Amino acid sequence: MMILHTMLRVGNMTRSINFYTKVLGMNLLRSTERPEQKYSLAFVGFGKGNMDGQSEIELTYNHGVENYQLGDAYGHIAIGVADAYAACEKIKAAGGNVTRESGPVMGGDTIIAFVTDPDGYKIELIQR
Repeated sequence: MMILHTMLRVGNMTRSINFYTKVLGMNLLRSTERPEQKYSLAFVGFGKGNMDGQSEIELTYNHGVENYQLGDAYGHIAIGVADAYAACEKIKAAGGNVTRESGPVMGGDTIIAFVTDPDGYKIELIQR
């Protein structure tokens, strides 16, 4: 397993990209617009991010939401798995809480699932 990215909700995508790239020196690795689902994504990281074996930060702008309470800004940690379906079964067998069964992401075809840790933090499993 490998940590792929951490997601943060942001109130202004341009401001956030500028901070991570210009202030912290990361690279804008890729971005996605999902107007029908009303969100935009930008992935930032050092080097080539996951292509260099490094974790990335996923910046998510939910259209129309300009600010969050600090506690609401946390999104999830993502972990790459070979088979999301098998990983969910293994997690459930070990007593874990699968909160979103494996299946395609909304608006795409990547297979994902979500589990919740004992404190309620979300962990996304992404089939790689």
